[in-house]
Amino acid sequence: MSEHAVPFHLPEIGEEEIRAVTETLRSGWLTTGQRTKQFEQEFAQAVHATHAVATNSGTAALHLALEAVGVKEGDEVILPTMTFAATAEVVSYLRAKPVLVDSEPDTLNLDPDAVRQAITPRTKVIMPVHFAGHPCAMDRLLSVATEYELKVVEDAAHALPAADHGRMVGAIGDITCFSFYATKSITTGEGGMATTHHAHYAERMRSMSLHGITKDAWSRYAGTGSWYYEIREPGFKYNLTDIAASIGIEQLRKSRRFWTARARIAAAYHDAFSELPEIQRPLCRPGYDHAWHLYVIQLNPERLRITRDDFIEALKKEQIGTSVHFMPLHMHPYYRERYGYHRDDFPHARAAFERSISLPIYSRMSEADIRRVVDVVRSLITQYRR
Repeated sequence: MSEHAVPFHLPEIGEEEIRAVTETLRSGWLTTGQRTKQFEQEFAQAVHATHAVATNSGTAALHLALEAVGVKEGDEVILPTMTFAATAEVVSYLRAKPVLVDSEPDTLNLDPDAVRQAITPRTKVIMPVHFAGHPCAMDRLLSVATEYELKVVEDAAHALPAADHGRMVGAIGDITCFSFYATKSITTGEGGMATTHHAHYAERMRSMSLHGITKDAWSRYAGTGSWYYEIREPGFKYNLTDIAASIGIEQLRKSRRFWTARARIAAAYHDAFSELPEIQRPLCRPGYDHAWHLYVIQLNPERLRITRDDFIEALKKEQIGTSVHFMPLHMHPYYRERYGYHRDDFPHARAAFERSISLPIYSRMSEADIRRVVDVVRSLITQYRR
């Protein structure tokens, strides 16, 4: 095979982003200001939300969201074991308990039936994670939340842009949190956003994102502002800078083009692997718009003479970048030791983890890159087929 390397991810940064950062640097205002406000407004419009609050990470957005809906010590938050560390750790920040549940076997999203079974008198919030960019079954989850008077805080780190039967992710639950980490659908390097229809949640998150003070830095230091402010409660330092926001504005304007490119790559993979029973392809249920942040295949081990881990190593030798999403939280030492989870507690999530490989899918991939990934995967399947 040729030595054509394809990394797992490359961000697409153009002259527009570089120019926007330069303009911000020359403006004399670097921290949260007019560009951050513009980014918030344009992002809210893009996801059909009423309010948006920019933060310095997706983790920060989740923390602020849980605090805003009133999660306190002793409360419980239900979330999938099949997720990244941030989803659960923010629950611990508030001295609440993350309650893990299993995934649906096909989408790997939060299983609504498992959520219902996990509810106790201490449950305060359901936290869906839109795995890989496929929206969760929000109608079913919202129905459960209404029945038990629970809040819904969505982890949408993978889900820009995505929709559930015409409703944009970002305008469905009580609060929705996005990530702009370097590998996400759009990036600010590091950054996040919380969206909501509720003004009181937005106001709370905005205040708590900057030490709990009553005015942000721009309001205090702008020519028409006042030096006076009050601290209502001890908050956090979670605000996004204008430097990062200037990148985000330009990235957001390209987000549909980025999505079109990812959808094209997903379609190419789908077609290329359609006749390989050794591979289970990701699906998109009818009525859902998939963000295709990730393209996760699952190997069928009974059909192969190679393990998942060795398959990843074989791809690495061919210079194809991959990742695994995710090692379920209940399998990590902290959650086993702190909460008593066992390796076999959530069979769907564990089985998916042991078979999963995330392939490259990003807007900068060329046709040659796509062919290279397809050719290597198909060649390895042929080589190791039983």
